[in-house]
Amino acid sequence: MVGLGSALANLRNALGRPEAHVEIVDGETVPVGMLLGTLGALLLDAGSSVTDVRSALEKARDAAGVGPTLAVGVLPALVMVSETATGAATIVNTEGVELSSRQAARANRLVLGLESGSIRLAEIPARVRAIRAGTAPTPALPWVLGNALTSAGLAVVFRCPWWAILVALAVGAVVGLLSLALRRLREAVAVIPFLAAFVSTTIVGLVAADTGFAHVPLFAVCAPVAVFVPGALITNALLELTASDIVTGSSRLMQGLIMLGFMAAGIAAGSALTGLHVDPSSAALVGEVAGVGTDRGGWEAVPPYWVSWVAVVVLAVGLGLVFRSGWRLTLVSVAVMTAAYALLSGVAPLWGSVVATGVTAAVLFVATRVLERLVPVIPATVSFFPAFLLLVPGTVGLVAVATFDPVALATPLATFVSLCIGTKIGGLLPGLFRRNAPVQRTDQPV
Repeated sequence: MVGLGSALANLRNALGRPEAHVEIVDGETVPVGMLLGTLGALLLDAGSSVTDVRSALEKARDAAGVGPTLAVGVLPALVMVSETATGAATIVNTEGVELSSRQAARANRLVLGLESGSIRLAEIPARVRAIRAGTAPTPALPWVLGNALTSAGLAVVFRCPWWAILVALAVGAVVGLLSLALRRLREAVAVIPFLAAFVSTTIVGLVAADTGFAHVPLFAVCAPVAVFVPGALITNALLELTASDIVTGSSRLMQGLIMLGFMAAGIAAGSALTGLHVDPSSAALVGEVAGVGTDRGGWEAVPPYWVSWVAVVVLAVGLGLVFRSGWRLTLVSVAVMTAAYALLSGVAPLWGSVVATGVTAAVLFVATRVLERLVPVIPATVSFFPAFLLLVPGTVGLVAVATFDPVALATPLATFVSLCIGTKIGGLLPGLFRRNAPVQRTDQPV
């Protein structure tokens, strides 16, 4: 009872004590915890990991002179900021509305301004409202076209024959339409991965059966659903686990594995319905497919290797449409993805694709940080994202799960680890450089 009495006394003191850290916003007193929580919720909706969000909030807190007297805790859907002296906590929930790449860029530029001191904490509410005001329903045409281009681009990059590329282009558009319709129904969101994989596999299986094409490569099935593969989610989960965010990392990892399971079930169901057989040996990483070719002719021939470089550009444009990046960020995506493809193609023959993935991740992470230092309106977290999608072996992991092939499964697992190590090492090096604050208005559109 002594412990309970002390706890109640501390609670009464905390409730009766005025907030130690406050800012004046629009003539009203607002706790700093609420301001930081509002910023953190924005970053979570922008797709940042809890590790990155906590680090950003702590840097903004320290830049404002508050210091460790405020403790920051971050979970996937909420931010907690507490007074270390009293234990009084402020909790801010995310809105659960996915932000576009342009909004994510503006959110990261806001963080840069807070870290440098060029933006005050009291400005957070107005700037967050301005960023969220740009949220709009996903436009139908860019979404469908982006899915189609992404699907076709991946099919070319992974050296599919011409017939599979054309089918991937069409199926990508169909899957885009299907997901667009289902996303309007909250109850249907959970089954989109299964339905997308089932529809993709069924259409490819029917085309292969009708045309007599015996060789069906992996990416003829997986390319149309690549946008839904949780490769980035699983990689972020591993990064969070290595940063001691055990609860969040574990939950994200489980969510990613469940989504992979749903997609594998969709592929299995579509294959059983159409009699389609996908060769698990076609589960190759980007660096392993540069020299892939066939002795077949006509529609079963593989495009010349130079077409793959064009496909990387098409892939970047498709992702820009899907994630509503805008033309400026899309141009950055083209440059970053081309660099990633060049590094993977050059390093993989020397050290293998697994090591090449980690090396490429480290080099590009440093490069995007340096770019952020030189051009602060292009945050590293946004410019690195396109390369991240090209590096993540999510679709390779999907086929490994779908075929229950332990040999095929070992490759994506090793590559996930390599990617995490490369990203961690790349994240250490830019600390030697001091990031500049944005020299222009942080609310300028990207």
